[in-house]
Amino acid sequence: MIKPTSSQLEIRDEEALDLLVVAPAGCGKTEALALRIQGLLARGTVLPPQKVLVVTFSNRARDNIRERLEEYLKGSVLRDRISITNFHGLAARIFRAHANVIGLEPDLMLPTGDWVGAQCRALGFDFSTTAAVQVALREAKQQFRTDTEVDAYLTAPGRESALEIERKRVAEGRLTYDDLPRVAELILANDSVADLYRAHFGCVIVDEFQDLTLQQLRIVNRIGFRRTTFAGDLAQGIYGFAGAKPKEVDEAIRAECGKVIEFSESHRSSPAVLAMVNALSVQTGGVKLRAADPASWPGGGLASSVKHESADTEAGWVSKVVRAIISRAPQQRIGILSRTVNRRRFVEAALSAAEVPFFRWDDGVVDTETARLMRAMLSRFDSRRYDMAQSKQDFLLEAAGFAAVLEPSVRENLVDALQWCEDLLREGLSAAQIKARIRVGDSTTLITAPGVHLLTGHVGKGQQFDWVFVVGLEEGVLPDFRATTVAEKSEEARVLSVMLSRARHGVVVSWAEVVPSLANKPLRKQASSLLPMLTAAEPGDAATLVDWFKETNWSDIAAR
Repeated sequence: MIKPTSSQLEIRDEEALDLLVVAPAGCGKTEALALRIQGLLARGTVLPPQKVLVVTFSNRARDNIRERLEEYLKGSVLRDRISITNFHGLAARIFRAHANVIGLEPDLMLPTGDWVGAQCRALGFDFSTTAAVQVALREAKQQFRTDTEVDAYLTAPGRESALEIERKRVAEGRLTYDDLPRVAELILANDSVADLYRAHFGCVIVDEFQDLTLQQLRIVNRIGFRRTTFAGDLAQGIYGFAGAKPKEVDEAIRAECGKVIEFSESHRSSPAVLAMVNALSVQTGGVKLRAADPASWPGGGLASSVKHESADTEAGWVSKVVRAIISRAPQQRIGILSRTVNRRRFVEAALSAAEVPFFRWDDGVVDTETARLMRAMLSRFDSRRYDMAQSKQDFLLEAAGFAAVLEPSVRENLVDALQWCEDLLREGLSAAQIKARIRVGDSTTLITAPGVHLLTGHVGKGQQFDWVFVVGLEEGVLPDFRATTVAEKSEEARVLSVMLSRARHGVVVSWAEVVPSLANKPLRKQASSLLPMLTAAEPGDAATLVDWFKETNWSDIAAR
């Protein structure tokens, strides 16, 4: 069992229920929340039959907390006294139990995938139209609105496509992921229902508060106002595009909570990595961090910034350095991160040419059970029947045996994987080629596998690598060209901060002066406007990286 830090023990022992925990990346937040729950139960703050409600944003985060709780609580206590769910799971539970309160049938179809996106593709919408539809629907549904009021909102000029899809949703008797929190909020507006949940849950724990929408915060407050522990970090708020409002939520939580505990010690990253992360704190609003045990990091860790003539030169150089790390520490994890999949394609090509195996996190199969089901389906895949199928999605669901899968999290992961599979089939890949890209399974998952991992900043949130390479640090890529407001540019800085803070031993950022377009037209690039902030942390260059590699004891690195 991990020995708790003084901050984690302070969180465990805090008697006030209205608590804000500011916990930057690598500071032991999940452990602190597990200890917090143990303390609440041990002190009798939450007595039977009441439970502790733990709400996360992903199945992965949910499973992480459950795993840590298993270290501190008996299985029967964990089963009987704790409810751990993500926001969509909580909303679905509220809807199924109380749909009649708002005049809806509880047997409406719950979402299992991106239904709106599928409708946009079926209607032949281009990228911009699809984005506009999704934004219109999200904005319509993140307010306190009934179906009738959503319909009225979408009748405004310019929202015709969104209205068409919304009316089809209602006619088919289904809910989307945007609908779930909307109907949950409508239901909880009924005082009798809200009282039931307040009586059932003695307190609430919210993980990653910076990712909350104002709607989700209102839902939490209807159940646990002034009885909620919020944990997270403004510097990791990167979901503004999905409606998250980090600053507004932070202000509301600080007004609600009587106690704030801030972490400032990182147990994940070396001093060199933290210097890069701290350099962005003015832009991200994050807490400046220090290494819990700086002397334990060989060579103090590594931070480098490298400029390249072209994206191909960058890719070749990254591939060479990655091979050098693998040869010295083959059991370590290397993350190659970019703002977009497109910008990372040069590194992927270089690794393939050098025959370096790697995991694509964009490939939609991250867990063992989903990998097993997908491999089995692709092994017996009938391409002729697939081509003839009127509904490709229905064909894949049947072929994968979706109806026989009962575990909710596996169902959700399988739907995501099947959508990924459909996209690749549409691009012309064969079933055998897709199967070859599924490299997890048995006892291996992307979360634990050593080796090289390719992913985007958003996908990598919450993960950890021994080494991180951030490629494509050019203006227009990171920050994204669509980020024009102060708030949007700040979020881009937070995306970069999240990428950097995944690293343990070392982080390398790089950019290229020439980057070919998708049409292979060479485009001149400028360094990212965020780069000067990083260089203020005095990272090394390519030459100092080579010297560091030569001078550092790699046996110590492999053991750390």
